[in-house]
Amino acid sequence: MSTSMPSAVLLQNLSFEWPDGTVALAGLDGALTAGRTGLVGRNGSGKSTLLRLIAGELTPTSGHIDTTGEVGYLPQTLTLGRDDTIAQLLGVADELAALRAIESGDTADEHFDTIGDDWDIEARAAEALDEIGFRAADLDRRVGEISGGEAVLIAITGLRIRRTPITLLDEPTNNLDRETRAKLAEFVDTWPGTLVVVSHDLELLEHMDATAELHGATLDVFGGPYSAWKQHIEHEQAAAAQAARTAEQALKVEKRQRIDAETKLARRERTGKATQRDGGIPRILAGNRASRAQGSAGAMRTTLDAKVVAAQEALNSAAARVRREEHIHLELPDPDVPRSRRIAELRDGERTLVIQGPERVALIGPNGVGKSTLLDDLLHDRRPDRATLLTDRVGYLPQRLDNLDEQASALENVHSVAATASPGDIRNRLARLLLRGSSVERPVRTLSGGERFRVSLARLLFADPPAQLLILDEPTNNLDIPSVEQLVEALSDYRGAILVVSHDHPFLRRIGIDTVLELEPGGGIHRRSSL
Repeated sequence: MSTSMPSAVLLQNLSFEWPDGTVALAGLDGALTAGRTGLVGRNGSGKSTLLRLIAGELTPTSGHIDTTGEVGYLPQTLTLGRDDTIAQLLGVADELAALRAIESGDTADEHFDTIGDDWDIEARAAEALDEIGFRAADLDRRVGEISGGEAVLIAITGLRIRRTPITLLDEPTNNLDRETRAKLAEFVDTWPGTLVVVSHDLELLEHMDATAELHGATLDVFGGPYSAWKQHIEHEQAAAAQAARTAEQALKVEKRQRIDAETKLARRERTGKATQRDGGIPRILAGNRASRAQGSAGAMRTTLDAKVVAAQEALNSAAARVRREEHIHLELPDPDVPRSRRIAELRDGERTLVIQGPERVALIGPNGVGKSTLLDDLLHDRRPDRATLLTDRVGYLPQRLDNLDEQASALENVHSVAATASPGDIRNRLARLLLRGSSVERPVRTLSGGERFRVSLARLLFADPPAQLLILDEPTNNLDIPSVEQLVEALSDYRGAILVVSHDHPFLRRIGIDTVLELEPGGGIHRRSSL
């Protein structure tokens, strides 16, 4: 898989180890092309680590990274100070401060150095803010006054303003509502310079010129968006699987021929010995024949053995090209949620909306409208006039997956909510969630993001007694595409009620949402007929 576009980032024998010796990348070779590239790969393949290395936040253990220019970077988790200003979030605070100082008569050299050639920075910032629904007067507003989604969009806007030759975005759609995601897609379509995006958002990945996959020790680039790349991989894997089956049959044929030949040689040897014993030919002639037969048999064995070895090597080579895709298969206890059972109530002052039976409910609404706050009110009974739980068997998956004991193992984290289950039983259950071997014994803080997610999911699904209601707050945030697929598979086996907040409409459709509730500015809630 390759494209003819020029390289913007070149990786040569790149390796990186964390301080505890964990290898994140080993001997990675490849190139990221100019234009818009979606970076994909399985959980734990090192996508976020690679972006941090390219951005200069991390230093390679060995190898080299060559770029065609300065790099701008949006991390997966945007660290925000609530008292920071929007100008700081945009990354233009120092330039604006220098401009204002000069305008007030301060002609110190450092002000001119700070501004450089960006004398129009204030006008560009105002224009960019207007494009996303803010004004120039908002530059001095505090970040604490805006939503998380708005903050992410402003940070991305700041990267556009700076016009770095290369820009890296790590999961930029996290916390963005539908309208804001559409705006981000518009930005991507007209992005200046090279753009590299790590995302689980399939719709955003369709706006890419190329798809780069981080797989093993290589970075393969395919010229096309995610759907075209996925189709290419599926066809490639189908061909690889067929080649492996053909090679396996060829090996069986060679082994059978080897056995048949050995049988014939043994029969010929027995016949020769019988003839010699019966005096059918002189001893000297019989000896010469036996010697020639042994030489011929040895040559035949050597030839056949070589064919078996070659067939085995061909099978090994073909099998190595076949990717082993693992799927979650769960047998979950029945949480006993009859259709008449009232699980929770949500109120807006005018109406009461009831979650009843094994209903799957999506709570949607624009950024900053208060969806997470409503979930918090429901979970902690802070506003009985707004939200009431009618069951005490509730599982909660927070946005940040911060409900785990970082020092404890996956086994211990699950045992804390399933005290009657034996360690062996918990191991078997974790294995069905693709957590096996030493990973179940290691402290959670050492696990990858996808592994941490599956531990959090295990705590929900394996709780004893089983939860009658699962509350999920933006569950696909920071998950790679395979992890989202695993979440869908796991939830398909759950027979209780689900209340989920998510801007990821394809995900909501895949888990079979029954009811859509929209939260409006001002606190109103109403049912929608569809997403």
